[in-house]
Amino acid sequence: MVRIGRTFRAVRIRRGWRQEDLALRAGVSVASIRRIEHGEGGRLVSSTLANVAEALEIRLDVRLTWRGGDLDRMLNAGHAAMHEQIAVILDALPAWQWTPEVSFAIYGERGVIDVLAFNAGNGMLLVIELKTEIVDVGDLVGTMDRRRRLGRRIAAERGWEALSVSCWVVISESATNRRRLDAHRGMLRHAFPVDGLAVRQWLRHPARAINGLSLLSNPHSMSGKAKASLPKCVRMPGIDAGQHRSPSKPSTGDPI
Repeated sequence: MVRIGRTFRAVRIRRGWRQEDLALRAGVSVASIRRIEHGEGGRLVSSTLANVAEALEIRLDVRLTWRGGDLDRMLNAGHAAMHEQIAVILDALPAWQWTPEVSFAIYGERGVIDVLAFNAGNGMLLVIELKTEIVDVGDLVGTMDRRRRLGRRIAAERGWEALSVSCWVVISESATNRRRLDAHRGMLRHAFPVDGLAVRQWLRHPARAINGLSLLSNPHSMSGKAKASLPKCVRMPGIDAGQHRSPSKPSTGDPI
């Protein structure tokens, strides 16, 4: 934060602004400007830093570290482990062909699909998104909507003639992710009405396009037999685990 504070102060002075001038342009207090310039910005909410950076026309990039820089390796390892589990699932279903890390650039929209699967027998395309952590539910819903809309075009570039596009969001199971799912259950239920058990049935006998969401157990805590099983469905507290939603007949019950 000291370096950020020095940078903000240098740019402010270069512009010929007083601290009061910057505070007015950023919509924050003069005390906040002083704290930032003294390297105490870490005690402020992120929106305050963002507003001051925008007023100074500074691009603020946030870099997270943990235990000497191991955070990126940890997240990448978790994502790779999810890829391996999904690979086991799809390899056990010979009707499906699949490929990981599919990049696309269509109509100015760019991205990378974690796993793209195709059932040539009925022209079903499945877009799979793997999430080690839920950060922005709105962004997740919007991202999957765009990929569903572009799915046929993406499949065609690989020589697959898709007649329908389905989406499956797979989220790593954790207490934090469960809390976030619970906090946005209404939006997620509407966007992804099919749960994990129904996705399992659909993969074996796909009949129509679906949108599903599942929690995937931590592979490091699973037995070899469990690793080969399908991800379990997402359920909210108090819901009977024996119920699940059919992809062909959406239920009005509580499971996402």
